[in-house]
Parts: sequence; structure tokens; C-alpha cells
Amino acid sequence: MYKLDLPLDLKDAAAIERRRNREQQRQSRIFNAKVRTIGVDVEALGQQVVERKEMEETEKARNDTFDAQRVECDKVVQMMEERERQHRRDVHQAMGEFWERLQQPNTRREFDLYDPDGLRKDRPARLCDGDPRCGPASLQKFQGEDLNEKTRKKKQQELTHQWLTEQRDEKNKILKQTKYADNLYDKKMVELDERAILLDRMENECRKAVRMATDNFNSAQAADLVRQRQLEKEKDNDDSFAEIHNHLTGDILTENPAAATSYFQQHRVITDRWKGMSPEQLQDIRRTQQQQQQEKQRLREEERQRDMEWETQRRLMARAAMVLEEQEKDLNKQLRQNMDVYNQQLSREQKAQLEYLDKEVYVNNPTAHYYTQFNTSSR
Repeated sequence: MYKLDLPLDLKDAAAIERRRNREQQRQSRIFNAKVRTIGVDVEALGQQVVERKEMEETEKARNDTFDAQRVECDKVVQMMEERERQHRRDVHQAMGEFWERLQQPNTRREFDLYDPDGLRKDRPARLCDGDPRCGPASLQKFQGEDLNEKTRKKKQQELTHQWLTEQRDEKNKILKQTKYADNLYDKKMVELDERAILLDRMENECRKAVRMATDNFNSAQAADLVRQRQLEKEKDNDDSFAEIHNHLTGDILTENPAAATSYFQQHRVITDRWKGMSPEQLQDIRRTQQQQQQEKQRLREEERQRDMEWETQRRLMARAAMVLEEQEKDLNKQLRQNMDVYNQQLSREQKAQLEYLDKEVYVNNPTAHYYTQFNTSSR
């Protein structure tokens, strides 16, 4: 009845925004060549840990507040249920006392019909000759005579008046009890409504406080992100200016010959910084080229001799392969002849088997009526 959870759309939106911010920060770190080659940003990681702890503390405080409110609401509901049960017990007890005090069996009009002591209380059939209970057969009282009519009617009227008075008093008492119960119920409903309004107001205040805390947290995050981007932009500008200065004062634009020497091996040069070779280096290169040409000529002669030997071997192997191929053809021909004879014999046996099955075994072929007996019931 009283919902204390936050709306799901705010939580989902906050989670999506949080993941989007983390993704943007991660992209900025990955796409930054300097950060990627040097290492991770320890300050950013520390800031993330601090923000994570603050977020967990805020969530824990909010959950503790909700738990306290839930416990308070449970206590209120239990108190109201206990009051309702006590009221019902009081009503049932009052009804039992009323029945025991004013609705005894002997006060009913029909009690004389099922009174267990009726025979003991009953008088004899005849007390004297003038007994008014005597009928016409006793010759004491004749038809049409009613000497006690006035007394009897007066007693009947008094008894009727007494019954009506008792009924009116009982009805008034029931109405008073009903009115009292309705007043108690109305008071209880008013109390419940006031409690519901108070809980609703507390819930709205809690939601407002959580919403304000979320807005403040988002504003702080946005300001921090803007400040971080400004610092990164200033750092990139400083790096760019430093790089331009290094290019202007470096060995590439000043054409320093020593800049072409490799740092790893002294006899190697860096191609994008090399300005040309000396005459001694050119003479050494020509001498090395002549030696390489002579060595290449010798290798070509040796390769030609090996090719001639391989050609002779290839002819011999081709001749032997032709002889083996002829022998294989003769063998395959003989195998095909044997296979044809075997297949003919197997065909005759299969034909005989089919004739035996058709004429001896499968002589009772099913008709269309045989297939109509399937799928005719649920079994």
C-alpha cells in the first residue's frame, strides 16, 4: 500500500549515465597515445575509487533510512492490527454478556413449549367442580360462556405491552451499540488516513532529498569532467608546442651527419636521416658487388650441372613409371573382369531372392481397408 522504493526510471538513467561516463573516460585514455604508451592514470584511478566509496556510502545511508521507515511502518501496522483484534474481542465479550444476562431461555415466549420441567410445574386435570379448565364434557362449563373474559383480555394486553416494551428496549440498546461501533470505526479510519498522509509526506520528502543528492552528485561529476577535459586540453597544447620546438632544433632540419648513425649498431644508419655515402664507402660497395657477381656465376654453373643430372634421373624414372602403369592397367583389367563375373552371380542370387519373397513369403499384400483401421481412436 505504501511504496517506499525509488522510481525505476531514475535509477536506470543514473546507471546508464554512469556507464556512459566510464566509457568516455576509458576512450579518452585509450585514444591518448601518451597515456597508452606510458601507463595508466593513477590519479584518475584514485579519483574513481574515492567516487565509488562515496557512492556506496550514499547508497548505504539511503538503504538504512528506508529500512528504518519500513520498521516503523511495520510497527504501526502491527499496533493497528492489535487494536482491531482487541476491539473485536471486546465486542464479542459484550455480546456474550448480553446474551447471558438478558436472553435466558426462560424469558422466551415459547419456553413453556419445550420447558424440561413442564410436567412438574403442570397442575392436575381437575381441581374442583368449578375449575375453569373443565370443558363441555364435564358439564361445568358450556359453549359460549366466558366468565373471565375481561381479566383474560387485560392480562393479554399487559403481557403484549410488556413484550413490546422489552423489544423496544432491546432494539434501542442494539442501535446504541451499533452507533458506538460505527463511531469507533470512523475514528479508526480517520486515524489511518492521517497516518497514511504522514507516511506519504515522509516518502515525498525522502524522494526529494534523494533527488537533490543525485542532482548535486551529477553536477559535481559534470564540473569535474569539464575541469579534467580542460587540463587534458592544456596538456595536449604543451605537448604540441614542445614537439614543434624539438623539430625546429633537432638534427633532422639542421642536417647533422651524426644524426644518421644508429644508437644500437655503429655500422648501421637511419634511412630518413642519411645524407649520402663517402667515396671510400662507394669503392667498398663496388668491390663487394664484383665479388658477389663472381659468386653468383659459380652458383649458376653448379645449378646447371645439378639440373642436367636431375633431368637424366627424371627420364629414367618416367620410363620406369610407364612400365609400372602398363602393369597396373593389366591388373585393373583382370580385376574388373573378376568383378563383373561376381556382380552377375550376385544379381542372379538377388533376383532369385526377390522372386522367392514375392511368390512364397509376401503373398498376402495389405489392401486399402487394412490402413483405414489406424488413427481411429485416441489409443
